[in-house]
Amino acid sequence: MPDQRIEPAMSDPAVDDRDRDRNVLNLMLADSPWPWSLDEIARELHSDVAAQDAVTRLADAGLLHRLDGGFVFPTRAARRADELGLGDA
Repeated sequence: MPDQRIEPAMSDPAVDDRDRDRNVLNLMLADSPWPWSLDEIARELHSDVAAQDAVTRLADAGLLHRLDGGFVFPTRAARRADELGLGDA
């Protein structure tokens, strides 16, 4: 039997971004008080850059509001979608 080498799957950056965005939104929608600071999110993600990027994507999509001082909280649309279970799939 010839040697078969299986290459590891390359990580898809878009999937990684979606996972990070989902994690950040789940933090916001969990039974925890709002707002969250960008520093708190960075600690959860273990990366300042990943936290900033995720917050920017979610805010641009209309799912997070930003406050002065680096605080964020979920929009009404994000909270309602969560209540309806639209993120479950």
